[in-house]
Amino acid sequence: MVKYSLVFISALLIFSCSKQSEQKHTVFGDEVDIASVVDLNSLETKVMSVDSVADVVVAGKVSDVCKAKGCWMTITKPDGDQMRVTFKDYALFMPKDIVGKEVVIHGVASKKEVSVADLQHYAKDAGKSEEEIASIENPENTLAFEADGVLIR
Repeated sequence: MVKYSLVFISALLIFSCSKQSEQKHTVFGDEVDIASVVDLNSLETKVMSVDSVADVVVAGKVSDVCKAKGCWMTITKPDGDQMRVTFKDYALFMPKDIVGKEVVIHGVASKKEVSVADLQHYAKDAGKSEEEIASIENPENTLAFEADGVLIR
């Protein structure tokens, strides 16, 4: 009987440890289905032809976060450019220490022209110098993402 008890307790410990290792992530906002991740390059191609794609999940590495509140982040795309991620209804705020971490995000991808004023605002939030902010003189056409759920690995 003791032998069976030890086997049962060992099995419980192994199961418990494996469940804990699977849950080494933090979710902000809505749940994110990591099984639904799409390739960022193919998503960008699609968005540029149809203007927006809703209910989409992508993954990437965080390259920058708003230093003021965590109200936006950027993800490095496969081509090295950045994709700005904002949060639906300004409802989510990311930790400011997640640069370099992998994230999986759910929301709406869209083609967006970012105004000079917005680019300067983002540069200020990112802690750029006054000289760097003043050097921004042209709007940018870019892939943007409005997330309603973020999973940080």
